[in-house]
Amino acid sequence: MDRSEPMGRPPSRRRVMPWADTVFSVLAHGAAILTLLLLAGIIVSLLIGAMPAIQEYGLGFLLSSDWDPVQDKYGGLVMIYGTLMTSLIALVIAVPVSFGIALFLTELSPSWLRRPLGTAIELLAAVPSIVYGMWGLLVFSPVLSTYVQQPLQSMFGNTPVLKSLVSGAPVGIGILSAGIILAIMIIPFIASVMRDVFEVTPAMLKESAYGLGATTWEVVFKVVLPYTKTGVIGGIMLGLGRALGETMAVTFVIGNANQLNGPSLFEAANSITSVLANEFAEAGEGLHQASLLYLALVLFFITFVVLALSKLLLAQLKKSEGTRT
Repeated sequence: MDRSEPMGRPPSRRRVMPWADTVFSVLAHGAAILTLLLLAGIIVSLLIGAMPAIQEYGLGFLLSSDWDPVQDKYGGLVMIYGTLMTSLIALVIAVPVSFGIALFLTELSPSWLRRPLGTAIELLAAVPSIVYGMWGLLVFSPVLSTYVQQPLQSMFGNTPVLKSLVSGAPVGIGILSAGIILAIMIIPFIASVMRDVFEVTPAMLKESAYGLGATTWEVVFKVVLPYTKTGVIGGIMLGLGRALGETMAVTFVIGNANQLNGPSLFEAANSITSVLANEFAEAGEGLHQASLLYLALVLFFITFVVLALSKLLLAQLKKSEGTRT
């Protein structure tokens, strides 16, 4: 130690590469700016491409169910409805199942089963979407038709309100089938995120709750979920984003019908991603192509609204916590 340095002060170290911090800062800022530029470029390109349809239809495009390339008339209500309904069904099914999986893996599973089961769930995320679509069309749809749709139509076919929910050709293809396939696809994402955030909860907090006599259910809802709510909501939003943007699996099982058939869960429908996949390659320049880009812009806006709502929800949760404190 150099005795010329004052006592209590750490010895000075000569910086070997003083330019490293500068390079790192430039790269980090560049990556952030590049992301914003790419986002802005996507929005601008969609706006430019969709401008003929925006000028022709305006916001009425969102409320029109007409989609007729022969007569050059377009409206996006059918696709928007199909996208929102299939994603909603997927979330309603996937979130409770994913929560149960994460709860079992972190609190109830024996140690010898935890790792293999967790790995198996994560491997489901690696299955290509077209495989899910083919499985849904060839295997799941006949099962859904035989054991769910036809019995429901027999039971509620004459009930005034319920018959409209189960109407449709008994082929097992439609909004419900697409929603269930999407739920199977997003469960690995939501469950993996939930499991990871549950595991970061300090063991001392959980052990203290157990020591006070709390049950597993009470520990999860009063300790784990409040501590990990940000990660849980992030996982759900990740799954919802995957459901909104899924293309091939939905295309196989939704029916690809450009007409609005009421509230039935079994009628063939369409989604934004499906119509883009089916028609964009063959769409000529003009209103058809512009309308497809308009739909892509609407999907972008829906995703933005979902993310904004999740941020507002998190902010409200933090605010309510502060009020209770």
